[in-house]
Amino acid sequence: MTASGVLIVIMAVLFACGVYAMLERSLTRVLIGFLLLGNAANLLLLIVMGEPGLPAFFGDADKDEFSDPLPQALTLTAIVITFAVSTFLLALIYRTWQLGQADTVADDEDDVALRAPDHAAEEDALDDEVEVEDADDEISSDFIDVSTSPITVLHHVDHPAIDDDAPTDAPDAPDAPGDGPNDKGTDA
Repeated sequence: MTASGVLIVIMAVLFACGVYAMLERSLTRVLIGFLLLGNAANLLLLIVMGEPGLPAFFGDADKDEFSDPLPQALTLTAIVITFAVSTFLLALIYRTWQLGQADTVADDEDDVALRAPDHAAEEDALDDEVEVEDADDEISSDFIDVSTSPITVLHHVDHPAIDDDAPTDAPDAPDAPGDGPNDKGTDA
């Protein structure tokens, strides 16, 4: 087996172990799994880089003899990101240990309730609610009829606190009563 084949096998084992460790409930194992995944990603970038060559900024060689700088830049970026997320996970583990003396993620009460066998009754209630919503969709809301109008114009005869002499924003105020759009005048 060549050196590249050995690196590919090691990378695959690191990815598999990292994924397996991240699926655990312990935050410490999640951190270890994340570190394994980060190292596997760096190894993948090292494999993709190919054979080493001359530095891209040094010498007057042929362009095929230079190393590709992109995998090197991506590896440095992956190292920084892995370090930052690992630091965050360490702080999270420390705070969880301070609060609960354990770093295990517990089940949420809502998730446990969803897995309970009596959840079927709640699903039936939700189905009834959907039926009510479907019935509400049939009701028109175009406000064609006066009884369903959202705005009712009141006058001083309707309520004693209303002052009909207040200024309005209408551009042309009608002079005679019965000529306005809200007045119930008779047309002959």
